[in-house]
Amino acid sequence: MTGAFRGFGLSLLTLTILGGCATTPSNDTAQAVAPIQVALATPPQVDQALTLNQIMANPDWMGILAKGEYWSDDSQSIYFARQAHGAPTRDFYQQAITAQSAEQLALNQLHSADQQYGVLDGSKSRKAYIYQGNVFVKVLATGQVSQLTRLNKPVEDVRFLNNGDIAYWQGNEVVRIHQDSGLIEQLALIKMENAPKGVQEPDSYIAKQQHRLIQYVAMQQDNAKHKAAYKEELAKADPTMAPEPWYLGDAETILEKSLSPDGRYLILSLMDKSYSWRSEHDIMPNYLGKDGYVDAVPVRARVAEDENPGQRLVLLDLVERQKHDVTIEGLTGFDEDVLASVKAENAQAKGERYKSEKQPRKIQLMQDWGWSQSAIQWHNQDNQVAIMLEAVDNKDRWIASLDLNSGKLATEHRLHDDAWVNYNFNQFGWLPNSDKLYYLSEETGYSHLYLKSLVGKPQALTQGQFVVSDITLGPKAQFIYYKANKQHPGIDNVYRVEIATGESEQLTQWNGQLDYSLSPDGTQLLLNASRRTEPSELFVQPIGGELKQLTHYTSDAFKQYAWQAPEVVAVASTHGAADVYARVYLPQGYDKNNAHKYPAVIFNHGAGYLQNAHYGFSGYFREFMFHNLLTQQGYVVMDMDYRGSKGYGRDWRTAVYRNMGHPEVEDLKDGVSWMVANANVDANKVGTYGGSYGGFLTFMALFTEPELFQAGAALRPVTDWAHYNAPYTSNILNTPDVDAIAYERSSPIEHAQGLQKPLLIMSGVLDDNVFFQDSVRLVQRLIELEKPMFETAIYPVEPHGFRQPSSWLDEYRRIYKLFEQELK
Repeated sequence: MTGAFRGFGLSLLTLTILGGCATTPSNDTAQAVAPIQVALATPPQVDQALTLNQIMANPDWMGILAKGEYWSDDSQSIYFARQAHGAPTRDFYQQAITAQSAEQLALNQLHSADQQYGVLDGSKSRKAYIYQGNVFVKVLATGQVSQLTRLNKPVEDVRFLNNGDIAYWQGNEVVRIHQDSGLIEQLALIKMENAPKGVQEPDSYIAKQQHRLIQYVAMQQDNAKHKAAYKEELAKADPTMAPEPWYLGDAETILEKSLSPDGRYLILSLMDKSYSWRSEHDIMPNYLGKDGYVDAVPVRARVAEDENPGQRLVLLDLVERQKHDVTIEGLTGFDEDVLASVKAENAQAKGERYKSEKQPRKIQLMQDWGWSQSAIQWHNQDNQVAIMLEAVDNKDRWIASLDLNSGKLATEHRLHDDAWVNYNFNQFGWLPNSDKLYYLSEETGYSHLYLKSLVGKPQALTQGQFVVSDITLGPKAQFIYYKANKQHPGIDNVYRVEIATGESEQLTQWNGQLDYSLSPDGTQLLLNASRRTEPSELFVQPIGGELKQLTHYTSDAFKQYAWQAPEVVAVASTHGAADVYARVYLPQGYDKNNAHKYPAVIFNHGAGYLQNAHYGFSGYFREFMFHNLLTQQGYVVMDMDYRGSKGYGRDWRTAVYRNMGHPEVEDLKDGVSWMVANANVDANKVGTYGGSYGGFLTFMALFTEPELFQAGAALRPVTDWAHYNAPYTSNILNTPDVDAIAYERSSPIEHAQGLQKPLLIMSGVLDDNVFFQDSVRLVQRLIELEKPMFETAIYPVEPHGFRQPSSWLDEYRRIYKLFEQELK
């Protein structure tokens, strides 16, 4: 279903479409939100109303979909997994692109099946990969698979060296397998301990006297020195011996290791080993432990206590036996006080003065949360390496080259953001056989693709008000493939840009959401794609050819139901230049001229930085069905991509910097006004709900705008950002010791006195993401404020994402009851 709702005709509002996107005429004097320029369709008639028992049941009835899909090495078939809800293990399948169905792989076939992750040699004739901790090599022309290791101690990483040899990591040891002789060579052994002191000369009076007077003791000392000298000379003279270990001290631990293509250089990322992801008091009680006792479950530290020391890089020359401690002076702005204005504002609030001073910043390897790649990228031929680093303060990202002779960094590109550098859109790499790097950057306000040589200026390969992501370098390095939402913020398609000319072409014509992977031979795309009422299935798209659906795992029961496809509308904002995109579901029998005004519900998506007002099937599939149920009960439902959401560029993302919960509530107010003006909604009969960030936003709406909603339900909600994790929260609010103003401004517990309308709080006791303690603290705060209009529900066995259908059912029964009681 790709167009209007299934049903009987359209109920039209004013319609103006420009360039495929709804637009709203500006009216600086208007007080209310202008009617949106979009057609709202009458929802489908259904033979049987939905029930909560059905939509909150085990979701396998909807179909067990394909996950983790990837291409075979010969580009003629695909592999994927399927896993039933609650099942502890997955089943794996292979399907030829010409076949109608897939074949399940037996356990004894898995080791020889084509692997998703692996590395090719220089000639692209062999592929090395790790399966169950062991190294395998496949000859692509014949399909022959050879197992190179069979060990209980797992291998962690593997690569081909330039001469065709294989190197892999095992613990802190780098091992090389010579292809011509089969010799297994230890290239390096890293020991995170102090070097042995060797034979020590006596240094106390008694010891010296002992050696002077007792001939036997002196002889033992001389023998020990001779043995040590002999061993050292032998190691230098005998080429058959493994090199001595590298001793790097006992104060740090290794986080990442990267070997150069010729096997000569080793880059290590180290961190102070005293740093821990938790402290001894960071626990979560499990009241239903298997032995009948309360189990203390370890959990992560809170941002208020998480003091990330950063990382440092070490460069080892394995041939010359030299160690370089990599310094950060080559990073532009490495010592800037980027938080000076924030610190000054907080100092002024305390009646103090802040004096800005330059000092080296803490840095670490950059990690893209949406893509698995190393932040250390070696050139395919030359001994050149590029490293992507980020400041722990979240304000800078650098791509730097590293001088392998000196260990000095040189900045190739600096991305600075006064708010925070995005944890997505950080893919980069080398163009083969050139000195050029390709990378993504949000520097223009939207993620785009760039080229840069080591001696030149950046060249933009894409530009415009859309988001580029998921870049793939073609097998011949002629094209770079990418995903973008050029047509509409909620519609994805795959494109490619020719590197030589900068010309882009659209490869898919999808009208929903998708992910893609390019076939190894560069001729086909594998798509995991969905539409508003159609869950994700797998498709193959020959470049320049016709789209073909490969999998059909959505159940008939789900496909045959007359689901309402929500309209994606653009809500005019009274607080910003850009419209706010939202999904709208209309009630059964909707009539915009009906004298009776409808109750309404706004759903607040989680994660903050997430997109849900799109044309694909929602990841919130239970909520999608619940919203259909609400419309059958007479509600209008809206699902907004409030400010901070993904898919709309940097300024939309960073609008919540140091001010979480306030711009978003302004957007919710505009959403309510839109529904009043366009969907015949009664402004006095609107409720809201959401989980995680959506639960936080429910709190902020009810606490700071108490007349906006008549009721709200907050699921697994954040109540105090000082108790959330550091990687996420420090991006948006800095850290509590630096920016207490932002935390007090943004934490619901600081605004709880504003509650006036019924509130339902629901939390899982085993939530190790948003702790149950968050809700406990807010409940006590509300009790002390003498607020009688809230209720709580706890779920003793549930983590952040509920797992038991019975818990989902109980939770949504309570939400539904709240809305029925308070909005009708």
